Amino acid sequence: MATDYDSPRKTDDDLNEDSLQELQARRADKAASIIDEDLDAGEVAELPGADLSNEELTFKVVPRQADEFTCSRCFLVHHRSQLAEERKGQPICRECAA
Repeated sequence: MATDYDSPRKTDDDLNEDSLQELQARRADKAASIIDEDLDAGEVAELPGADLSNEELTFKVVPRQADEFTCSRCFLVHHRSQLAEERKGQPICRECAA
């Protein structure tokens, strides 16, 4: 959460003067901003207040380069510097070998 350090600080007296309505509004705002992270497979997480229906995700797919390999355990493409070993002729990255 961003903090404006130039704004005037509230004293203890100011904090005690907050009205019940203000406190309830703050609680409602915090509750609305909570995101449920317990999603089942296939569900899509939506951010509160975010309408991304007209947005497109585009990216360029680049084929594996000559100095890269695909780990036989995690199936991720890594740079050759991440090659830990080869077992039965299959490359294994450092993370999977650990």
